[in-house]
Formats: sequence, structure tokens, C-alpha cells
Amino acid sequence: MSEFLTGYLIEKSLSVDNIFVFLMLFTYFAVPVEYQKRVIILGIVGAIVLRAIMILLGGLLIAKFHWILYFFGLFLLVTGVKMLWFADATPDLEKNPVLRWMRGHLAISRDFRGEQFSFMEAGKRWFTPLFVVVILVAVTDIIFAVDSIPAIYAVTDDPFVVMTANIFAILGLRALYFLLADMKERFHLLTYGLALVLVFVGTKMLLVDVIKVNSLVSLGVVLSILVTSIVISLLWPPGDARKGKGLEPGT
Repeated sequence: MSEFLTGYLIEKSLSVDNIFVFLMLFTYFAVPVEYQKRVIILGIVGAIVLRAIMILLGGLLIAKFHWILYFFGLFLLVTGVKMLWFADATPDLEKNPVLRWMRGHLAISRDFRGEQFSFMEAGKRWFTPLFVVVILVAVTDIIFAVDSIPAIYAVTDDPFVVMTANIFAILGLRALYFLLADMKERFHLLTYGLALVLVFVGTKMLLVDVIKVNSLVSLGVVLSILVTSIVISLLWPPGDARKGKGLEPGT
């Protein structure tokens, strides 16, 4: 049970990054609220299918090649350190290679056409901004799945536990989005917490044959990191953090 709870907590916490990316995309493309729900549902369905495939492949690889745990551990450790280093960086969508490719190869309309992804006009196929957002959400799911699947395999090698923890975490993504959409600034240090979780999980995988960390201990560590990052975020609001760096609020 503790393995499931730890895995669920890791997956749920890492899904927060998905939510913030959703928020960034919806804001950038000015997606109306009534269309956001459909995009999130499609993102959830796509994430479940994609992660099911990756979980099965990951389980097969670990069963056949034990050394791949070290590769996963190193990957998570490096990812966590990069997240810590670039935690304050704001992604520039204009430089996103997928978006640039679509703009260069597809006819993209300026306006939405209801919930349509494409339409014909004057004999030409046009794609709506909603289609672009769905594709970018799918790409985001792929990128984050590469982090989250190895992370949960650090807790358990039982594919059933991995699968159920992932599915339960993802199914709550829609509700979590509308809960956290307006609270991103309040939890401004949560990214650091997620980065530390990845560093912990990556280190645990690298030392898997040296130190056996009990699943309850793992649960306690992950929970402590996340709660601490949230509490400090609330005690030290973004404005105060910026002043601490010598900046005035709003600059």
C-alpha cells in the first residue's frame, strides 16, 4: 500500500508541471474556458495511453536489463538538477520547435472555430489554434512521461502498482487544473520541491544495490519535500522573494 501511495504522490506532484504548461498554453493562445475542458480531457486520454505503453516497455527493460535502473537514476538526477538551475526561467513558446514547424508547414487560422480542429476554406485545409494547443499538450505529455515513469519505478517494480498509480494520478488532472490554475503564483516554490523529489528519486535508483530505502521512508521524504515547498511558498510570497533578489514587485 505504501508503494502505491508513494508512486501516486510522485505522479500527482509531477503532474503539477503539466498543469502549469496547460495554463501557459491556454493563456498564450487565449483559449476560451469552454474549450479548455475538451483539451484537458484529450490530454488525459492521450497521457493514459502513452504512459501505459511506456510502463510496459519500462517494465520489460528493467526485467531484462537491471543496469538500466542506473541509467534511469542518472537521467532523473540530471533532470532534477536542471529543474533547480532553471526553476525561474520562463519558457519561450516562440522558440518551441514543434510550434515553429507547424507554423512553417501548416495553414493556421487566427481565430477559433468552436471546438473544430480544422476546416476547409476556398479549397484549402486550415487548422485552428485549438489543434495547435492539442498537439503541444500531447508533446508535453510525452516529455513529462519520460520523467515520471522512471521516477515511479524507483519506488516499485510491480507494473500493476505503477499503472494504477499513474492512472489514478492522471484522472484527477482536470479537477486539479481548475483548482491550481489561479494559484500558480502562490505556489511559486513548488517547482523547486518537484526538482528535489527528482533528485531524491534519481539518487535512490543509483544506490538501489547499495542502500535499500523503505517505501514508507520514501513516502515520508517525498511528502515532506512537497509540503515544505508549499508552506514556504505561502510564508514567502513571490513579491517578497523578488525583493530578496533586489527587485521591486512588478519589475
